[in-house]
Amino acid sequence: MYLIALCDDEEADLDKTEQMLRIYESVHPDIEFVIKRFQSADHLIDCVRQNEYAPDCILMDIYMPEKLGIEAARELRDMGNRVKIIFLTTSREHALDAFGVEASQYLVKPVTNDMLFAVLDKFRMEEEEARRKYLLLRIEGRIQRILVNEIVYCEAQGKAQYLHLSDGTQYNLRRTMAEIYEMLAGYREFVRVGVAYIVNLEHIESLSTQEVQMDNCKKIFLPRGSYHPLRERYFSYYCENE
Repeated sequence: MYLIALCDDEEADLDKTEQMLRIYESVHPDIEFVIKRFQSADHLIDCVRQNEYAPDCILMDIYMPEKLGIEAARELRDMGNRVKIIFLTTSREHALDAFGVEASQYLVKPVTNDMLFAVLDKFRMEEEEARRKYLLLRIEGRIQRILVNEIVYCEAQGKAQYLHLSDGTQYNLRRTMAEIYEMLAGYREFVRVGVAYIVNLEHIESLSTQEVQMDNCKKIFLPRGSYHPLRERYFSYYCENE
């Protein structure tokens, strides 16, 4: 799933771009675009600034009444936002400016399916590579990107599950431990410890027969029979990474 923002003051252009995205989806059935439309650059920026919206890609017109798309992109970059930006415009006039705000592509209207599809292919390839490094989670009603290497461990406390990050942040996840482990199963560094914990091998500071010491000072006491399997996974992981 990809969150795609369309920003253009002309509704007809929004309709056309969305239609091309839906055609692309139909050709690639493994892809899902969740599209949100904006007719104001300021509205889009406000949603991002307030952490209400974290799009994976923005398809943006340059010529809009209240603010040029280039100016909007510069504001996003000044906020530290690295979202992919694709400009759709009627002129080549701002091509160098687009380079200055690290736009992924600059397409001159009228944009054809072939033009946009080539850009989307590149976007997908880059995103799939990047998504091997982070998780996209809905936390407290907002979409959050969590870097995989920042996850220290996940803990079940009664019916609640908590994700603990290396900077001390703690998130309450509305998922079961089985669902969380399935989500992390593609990453070799994660291993279950009993029924209550999933730990990141990268963050283990020391390991004994009774406990695991994580590098955030958390001690996890090992349930009976879990030490030897965990030790094997731990050494296997590091030997294979050498």
